Parts: sequence; structure tokens; C-alpha cells
Amino acid sequence: MNLTDISPAIALTPLDGRYHAQTAPLVEYLSEPALNRERIRVEIEWMILLANGYEGNGNMPVVDGVQPLTDDEQKYLRSIAENFGAQGIAQHAAHEAITHHDVKAVEYYIDDQLDKAAEALGKDTQLTQLKTLVHFACTSEDINNLSIARCVKNAIEQVWTPAAQAIVDHLAEKADEYRDKSLLSLTHGQPATPTTLGKELAVYVYRLNRQLKHIAQQEYLGKINGATGTFGAHLAAFPDVDWIGLSREFVTNRMGLTWNPLTTQIESHDWQAELYGSISHTNRILHNLAVDVWMYISRGVFAQVPVKGATGSSTMPHKVNPIRFENAEANLELSCALLDTLSATLVESRWQRDLTDSTTQRNIGSALGYSMLALNNLLGGLKSIHPNDIVIERELDDNWEVLGEPIQTAMRACELAGIEGMDKPYEKVKELMRGHSISQEDVEAFIDSLNFDEATASRLKRLTPATYTGVASQLVSFKN
Repeated sequence: MNLTDISPAIALTPLDGRYHAQTAPLVEYLSEPALNRERIRVEIEWMILLANGYEGNGNMPVVDGVQPLTDDEQKYLRSIAENFGAQGIAQHAAHEAITHHDVKAVEYYIDDQLDKAAEALGKDTQLTQLKTLVHFACTSEDINNLSIARCVKNAIEQVWTPAAQAIVDHLAEKADEYRDKSLLSLTHGQPATPTTLGKELAVYVYRLNRQLKHIAQQEYLGKINGATGTFGAHLAAFPDVDWIGLSREFVTNRMGLTWNPLTTQIESHDWQAELYGSISHTNRILHNLAVDVWMYISRGVFAQVPVKGATGSSTMPHKVNPIRFENAEANLELSCALLDTLSATLVESRWQRDLTDSTTQRNIGSALGYSMLALNNLLGGLKSIHPNDIVIERELDDNWEVLGEPIQTAMRACELAGIEGMDKPYEKVKELMRGHSISQEDVEAFIDSLNFDEATASRLKRLTPATYTGVASQLVSFKN
């Protein structure tokens, strides 16, 4: 049997197959049916505005020959989108199979529902006569740009941002918990000035918070102005209407977006490039986090809590592989690749219109889906690890040479103060400590060999690799 013959259909991509449960929340906003449902909403709200007007025109019908819609008629119209389920999806697909045009199929689907209005509202309703009002003076991109903006906005606000924020919140909690837990730093992979685990986690909290603030402040632009952005058809039909004011009202107050007054046939998608750039940047910070934690686990600084019953290795039973971090790392790379492509291609359009953006935008869900998959794995991984105090303390105690920095810096201060014997501090400390195994006794003996005053010598002797962390614990407070 061919796999293509199996019903229900087998998913081609892992986002809709193996990982469906983790990416399913995005289906509500970024799937093809979700887009069509939003297109229906936009079409319906445009109809209602044309029929009932707005405060700017005295709440009078915008187009002649249409009576203001009753509350029941408006409720019925809005229910068309709310009730767009499996049957509606199939009905829309049947129209598209004939039209080969998804937005035209939406228009015909709404027409079908207007035909049924009399059954719900009675024979006196005007809805059965208002098919001409559906998609009035609109080009497909008027509907698409608003629908996509609303879909993306909801997906970011309702699904992606809460998942990203959950990671930030977890890191912030752990940064506070471990603000005083000393940790050996490695710069260039070599032992360096100690820090605290809390401070290192706080670095990521600070970085991620900046990006989430950018995303929270993102504008989502929209337009409704006709075939090439001139309101030409609108004026030809009704020259006395303030179409600019009506467009602003619709985009801003009815659609909840930022009005774009100057476009070609398409809304220019600059806001999308900005948003996807910010998300891609966030992905890369998270990628850095995943790699860092993976290396901490490899080093033994973090220990993992095994998942009961899970297999780490098919042949080595002792292993607990850091697969959540590896999964996050790979999926963040996939997400960035798609987001970067979206950012680069969506800002270009040949003259007033070409269709490259249409097929490109159908991959927004995939781009955010890989990011969501990574977020879920990363949070799960972070919740499964804890500091390995034995390893952390052993690393610190094995690297007394890191105290060469404070000693030679104190020597510099003394030299500047005119104290004899403090010349060439860097070179003297380097001769003692580079390439040697240094003990606490060696450090203390070196301090005693120098002409430090009693207070400075005592202060330096009190230092250990575990206490030489500066104000790292205080810096944690700056993470938010």
C-alpha cells in the first residue's frame, strides 16, 4: 500500500506529524482554515461598516440602497466566521476547486450563508439581497493583508509570547535562587574569573527581556484602499464618501491594526520583516542558551533528572542525553532560516504587485512552529536540570590560579601609590601561575613575598575561587 493512500492523510512535515501536539496551538491562528476564517471576519466587518457607517459619517450607510443592519443581522453575519468548522472548510474548498482563487472562494462561501439568512431571520431580512456588498470595492490583498496581520498578531500574543515568557520567568526565578552560587567561568574554554550561576542566568533574562519588549511594541500594519492603493474604484462608485477616513476607521478601530495610508496593491510587509527579525534574534539568544546549558551538562555543572522509563541510549543504559537542548538547538536554526527568508523576501514586490509574497506567507506557521517546538523543549530541559554542587565546588577548588587577576591588580594599585617592589605585576604573577598547578598555600606564600600593607594582604588572603565573584550576586537584580 502507498502511504499516500492511507486515511486520514499522513503528515508530510514533523510539525503536523510527530510534533503536532506541541505546535497545535498555532493551528488556531496560522493554519489555512484559520486564515480563511479571518478572511470571512474581515469581509463581514467591511460589510457592516458599509451598511451602518461610523461616527465620522454620522453613523449613516456608506453606500446607497442599503439599510442599516439590525442587531440580529449583524449577529448572524458575525456567526458565519464563528461557525466556520469542518463543514465550512469543505464547502470553501469546493468553491476554490472551481475558482482556483482562495479569496474569491471566501466571497462565494459568504454568499452561500446569505442565502440561508431568511431561515434564521425571516423572509424580511435584507441579507439575502446583499451579495453585491460582499467584497465591495476590494482587491484580494485588502482582505489578505488584514487577515494575515490579525492572524499573526493573535498567534504572537496568544501562543508564541507566553511560551517565550515562560522561559524568561523560569530563568529569572533560577537566577534569584542561584545568585550567590559561585561558578568557575571559562573564557576561551579556559578557567577564568569566577562568577555566580545566578548572574550567568540573569544575563540571558536581560537579553531576552529586551527582545520581548521589542516584540510587544511591534506595530501590525494594515490597509484597505483598492487595487493599487488609490481608492480609484471607490470614488468611481461613490465620489462623495470620505474613503480615506473610512479606511482609517476600518483598519484602526474595527481591525485593531495600525493604518498604512501609502501602499501599492499590497501592504508593504515591512512590519512583518521587523517582527520576524526580532523573533529570529530571540531564537538566536535561545540557541546560545541551549548550547551553553548543553556544555554545562557535558562539563558536569548541571545534572539532569532522568525521565522515568525513557531510553537515553539504545546501547548504553547509563546515559541521560541532553536531547531537549539538542532538539531546541536544531529547531531554532530551522525557525531562523525561515524567518530570515520571510524578512528578506516579503519587503520586495515588483512594481505594484506580484504573487511571491502569497506563497511565502503560507510558511509563517512553519517558521513559528519550529520556534514553538524549540521553546517547549527548552523549557522542559531547563526544568529537568539542577546544579551539581560537587562538580561546581571541585572546579573552583582546583583552580586557585584564577586569583592571579586580583593579586596583580592590587599590585598595580600599590605601584601607583609608590610602594616599592610592585613593578611588573602582570609578569610576576604570570611567572608564578601560568602553566602550573597552584594551591592555596602557593597563593598565600606569593602574597607574603610581596610588600603589601597588612590590610591589603589580609584582604587578598581571604579570597578563594568561590568568594572571588565581585558583585555578581547584586547584578542579578538588573535582569528585569
